[in-house]
Amino acid sequence: MLDRSILETTRLILRPLSLADVPSLQSVSGVRKIADTMISIPHPYPDGEAERYIQRQISELEAGHAFTFAIDRQPDREFSGIIEIRDIDREHAQAELSFWLATELWGRGYMSEAIQPIIRFGFETLDLNRLYAYHMVRNPGSGKVLAKNGFTQEGVLRQRVYKWGVFEDVKIWAMLRQDWH
Repeated sequence: MLDRSILETTRLILRPLSLADVPSLQSVSGVRKIADTMISIPHPYPDGEAERYIQRQISELEAGHAFTFAIDRQPDREFSGIIEIRDIDREHAQAELSFWLATELWGRGYMSEAIQPIIRFGFETLDLNRLYAYHMVRNPGSGKVLAKNGFTQEGVLRQRVYKWGVFEDVKIWAMLRQDWH
């Protein structure tokens, strides 16, 4: 199920990742503040990791298991982050929403702007019933973005992840198709 959708908002273009994104991804995701708030981004970001990540995402897209979008700012098309629907479970019509944004854009409404077309893509194009998302408890900004966009906090998963030598609590949020409209 290969989908090459491009989604646009007033300030953003959400488009499939390509190998041309390697230098931008390597640079932007290499910022320690991004790795600090993301469960699975390492720091320092190893050489070659951006290319490996993009290759995995292309394979996941081709298999229909994930849809990963680069977030570009309009009009200059500057790479600014990633938003994805991953771990698609067709049997139960659910998937995980994951996202991160370049630190200089935090707090300016860009992620809320990116999430809206992704939610629509998940429910309309992928025919999902449930989208869920995780964030570390010590990263309340992600929780605010999820709440602002209609997600409901379902609980706290105690010591769910191990990040930089510490077990971290993680909040889980979800939106059902019936909640969406």
